[in-house]
Amino acid sequence: MNTTPRLLNRLVLAVLGLLLLAAGAAGLAVLTLPAVASWWGSTAPRVGGWIDRLRRGTTLEGQSDTWLWLALAAALLLLIVLLALWIAAQGRGRTGLFASVDGRVGGHSGGHSGGHSGGHSGGRDTDDRDTGDDGTAGSVVITATAVEQALKAALLERTDLAGTSVSTWEVRGVPGLRVRVYPKKGVPPYVTAAEVSRLVEALDVVTGYRTPVLISIRSGARVRFSRAERVT
Repeated sequence: MNTTPRLLNRLVLAVLGLLLLAAGAAGLAVLTLPAVASWWGSTAPRVGGWIDRLRRGTTLEGQSDTWLWLALAAALLLLIVLLALWIAAQGRGRTGLFASVDGRVGGHSGGHSGGHSGGHSGGRDTDDRDTGDDGTAGSVVITATAVEQALKAALLERTDLAGTSVSTWEVRGVPGLRVRVYPKKGVPPYVTAAEVSRLVEALDVVTGYRTPVLISIRSGARVRFSRAERVT
């Protein structure tokens, strides 16, 4: 449910993996294959000479060393910034708002009327801006924390669950719940899924807001070391 850039992650990992694989294969070939070792022995001096000529050619007048070190430092700084942005893009999508409804509290529920009052020819039009007649503007906000704690408290009352976690994520612009439950050994998954679905439907009735829900039934250390539940 999060907005992790999975395609970008796979691309970065694939490129990095190929580069490391190529470097490892080249080093292994130099160490194990005499022909490759001989080729590298004759090529390395030429590569070193080319680097030395490049260093001398990029050294500014009055400077003791090449400006390529500054360019390398700038490139590394840019790489650090890109890696920081890449890390910050992981796992995004959490939201603190479950539902929000704007409206008016009290007064008339209809829209504005276009007529005049009580047959007076000089009367004025009335509309929703007359808060004394039509009520007070307001809004109702349900935070994600309140919903998460309510659903988690209801789930923890069950003795067949070793643990649970509830989080709220934004899915295509709409808040959605991710419910992770850890049933104890011996508890059928369909029983857990049905109970979680029942609690979510009750939450929909209480809040008046139907939200997408992802139910994840998982196992872990808490499940493996818990006592098996006997289901009859």
